[in-house]
Amino acid sequence: MKFIYFDCSAGASGDMILASLLSLGVSPDEFQRAIDGLKLKVQVKVRKARSGSLVGLRVEVLTPRNSQPRKFSEVEKIILDSNFKDQVKNKSLKIFKRLFEAESRVHGRSVRTTHLHEAAADDALVDIVGTCWLLEKLEVSSIYYSPVNLGSGLVNMAHGRLPVPAAAVAELMKGIPVYSTDESTELLTPTGAALLTGLGQCLPHWPELIYEKIGYGLGHKELKFQPNLLRAFYGPEKDFEPSRKTMVIEATIDDSSPHLLGFFLNRALTLGALEAYLTPVVMKKNRLGTKLTIIAETDKIDKLTEAVFKETTTIGLRYYPVERKILKRDLREVTVQGQKIRVKVSYLEGKIVNVQPEYDDCLKAAEKLSWPLKKVINEALKKFD
Repeated sequence: MKFIYFDCSAGASGDMILASLLSLGVSPDEFQRAIDGLKLKVQVKVRKARSGSLVGLRVEVLTPRNSQPRKFSEVEKIILDSNFKDQVKNKSLKIFKRLFEAESRVHGRSVRTTHLHEAAADDALVDIVGTCWLLEKLEVSSIYYSPVNLGSGLVNMAHGRLPVPAAAVAELMKGIPVYSTDESTELLTPTGAALLTGLGQCLPHWPELIYEKIGYGLGHKELKFQPNLLRAFYGPEKDFEPSRKTMVIEATIDDSSPHLLGFFLNRALTLGALEAYLTPVVMKKNRLGTKLTIIAETDKIDKLTEAVFKETTTIGLRYYPVERKILKRDLREVTVQGQKIRVKVSYLEGKIVNVQPEYDDCLKAAEKLSWPLKKVINEALKKFD
């Protein structure tokens, strides 16, 4: 299975999402045949184009006339009567339900009586159902996206001229990191917002990525300060761990027992810290103190900060992202006088650069053999050679 990570530095719209996924290698003709399953009189035009210095695909959905506003029941019937697989239908209905719920909250109506104009038109149906079909076609099981650029200024909608973000977009993006730049236009559309929030997870910081391809989906507007494109990074799911981004937690403490701090180092490691250590420091009024440093992946931060406050005497801490470079490693096993000892082997550019017997295994072997620890370590290294 695969992952997709959308870089939303120029916002997102339904047609940009479609184009970015199509540019990963799906045939436009095959996509048109799939869209014909909606039984709408639409034609999907896909062409190469340029935005700034970058080349990608631009998608345009041609409809014979302007679609009338639709209720959710009408959209639901079109999707359920289509030829798509159940998983595509279910995902598509989930997205449309989010759109109708957002619109109903904005206008104080029930979902049943709410009409959508642009977001339920024929081209929006193609955008949403087509995106769900492409994700199945590309075997995408996990979707992530960056904080989203909303744009700025005013935009013309069916309900009149409205400020960016439009009301439905603002509803859909509650709790999601967003920002605005000097581009005086709408960059995030309701359809784009519904697709991102309904299918994916926002990662506040750029994650470590091991990807195979990049899809480029171009928008239809020319932006003043940047290319108008959505990038889709695509690769094996097993190679993408959102939590791999690491943070440093620090606290300087001058009123805690060494026993508490020594205990807390082990506690931090059991809670998932990658590293935890103490450093002597001189604090204000020339008091001797201790700096507690913890390195952990982002998904462990909440538990660790809570533990710092509960189990040490500090009343404040700081945390910030940090970059790491880690050597590839594996474990081998050697036998010293009948005692099995694991040996950690590290590689740089495919070559062994470090060999280190596991301390705990060496300690157990030393106790059983009544040998000095350094003798066990040396023998384990000889066996490895």
